[in-house]
Amino acid sequence: MRNLRVAALIAAFALLIAACGGSSEETTTTEVADDPTTTATMADEAMGDTIADVVVANDDFSTLLAAVEAAGLTEALADPDATLTVFAPTNAAFEAALADLGLTAEELLADTETLTAILTYHVLGDVVTSSDIAAAGTEEIPVETLSGQELVVVVGDDGTVGFKDQSATVTTADVEASNGVIHVIDAVLLPPSNG
Repeated sequence: MRNLRVAALIAAFALLIAACGGSSEETTTTEVADDPTTTATMADEAMGDTIADVVVANDDFSTLLAAVEAAGLTEALADPDATLTVFAPTNAAFEAALADLGLTAEELLADTETLTAILTYHVLGDVVTSSDIAAAGTEEIPVETLSGQELVVVVGDDGTVGFKDQSATVTTADVEASNGVIHVIDAVLLPPSNG
């Protein structure tokens, strides 16, 4: 029953996902982007916090926060017993997605069914770190999202991590939280329309 509640709450989490906190005394981050300041700042903010705490604390995830609240997923992201991986788009990623979709933020937030489908496509029910991805030893790694749909993680020849049939790439990896890990991405992942 708790797993169903967590899955339902996290379902709306994929479109407006944010950054994450640290569960150990020392937060480990792997920086994929060109801005080491962002990585260090998120690692400092994340120490000991849940995913929900990190989202609230980081101004670059205000759109994500609004989406999580609109979808009623705040409790799921704050659940200390959860073990989640979140691919978290920034505010800029959401702005671009809304323009591509021809929607305003208000329209998306009001459409909880669509919001939930997008948000759950950004969340995995288990913790998957960059070292787990590297250990897979393949260029394409299929993972199941909380929406029940498959997302294919792609590792480029240069080591960049992205997604098959999506324009998003990971800009900051392995931001640890007490209840999971966040990988910050530069675009919103859109689930396949055929479900």
